Amino acid sequence: MILSIHQPAYSPWLGYFHKIGLSDTFVFFDTTQFEKNSFINRNKIKTANGPVWLTVPVKLKGHFDKPIKDIEIADQSWKKKHQKALELNYKKAKYWNEFSPIIDDFYKKDFKYISDLCYEQLLMFNSALGIDTKIIKASDLPKYESKKNELVLDICKGLKSNLYVSGGLGRDYIDAEAFKRDNIGLYFQDYKHPAYNQLWGDFVPYMSLWDLLLNEGPNSPKIIFEGNITKKDLKK
Repeated sequence: MILSIHQPAYSPWLGYFHKIGLSDTFVFFDTTQFEKNSFINRNKIKTANGPVWLTVPVKLKGHFDKPIKDIEIADQSWKKKHQKALELNYKKAKYWNEFSPIIDDFYKKDFKYISDLCYEQLLMFNSALGIDTKIIKASDLPKYESKKNELVLDICKGLKSNLYVSGGLGRDYIDAEAFKRDNIGLYFQDYKHPAYNQLWGDFVPYMSLWDLLLNEGPNSPKIIFEGNITKKDLKK
C-alpha cells in the first residue's frame, strides 16, 4: 500500500494533488503544529497584476501549543473577499461557469477550525479531479508518542504501508535506514510543474489548484501528471 502524509493546506498547489494521486491512502496530518506564514491557511491566485495571496485569518494566540486541528478561524469576513477575488480574476476563464456554483456553495459554509475548512475543500477538489485516494485524518488514528521522522514511520507501520511517498525536502530529515529495516520503501517526490493555459499574460507556476481547474477544467487531472511519475509507475 502506497502512503503519503501532508499537513492541511488551503487551496493547495498542483504538487499537493500529485502526491495524493500517487497514493492509495493519504493521511491528512491535522495533529502537527500550526506554522505561521505557511500554506496551511493561504495560497496564491493569478490576477492581472500578478499573483496575490488569499489568506484565511486564524487565531494565533497560543498556536505553538496547539495542533492544527485546534486552530480557530478568526472571523468569517474572508469568505466574501476570497469568493469575490476568484470571480473578478477568473470570470473570463474557460471553465468559470462550470465551477462557479461549486465556489458559491463552498463559500456559503461556516467553518470554526482551519483544519475542517481544508479537509472539506480537499474532498471537493479530489472529487473535481476524480481522485479516489482514501483520506484518513491523523486525529482519527491511534495516538503515537513518537515525533517527526519516527512518527511518520510509526504511521506507515500502523497502516501497513510498504511504500511511503515523501515530499522532496524529506531527504533532509527522513532516516532512510529505519524505513529499510522495516521493509518500507521510500519515494521522494520531485514534482515538475507543467505549463497550461492561463489568463493574464505569461505562465506563472505554483498557483492554487483553482487556477488550473478554472482554466483547464476536465483536462486538469492529465495536466497534473504531465511529465511526472504516476501511481502505476510506483507499483511496477
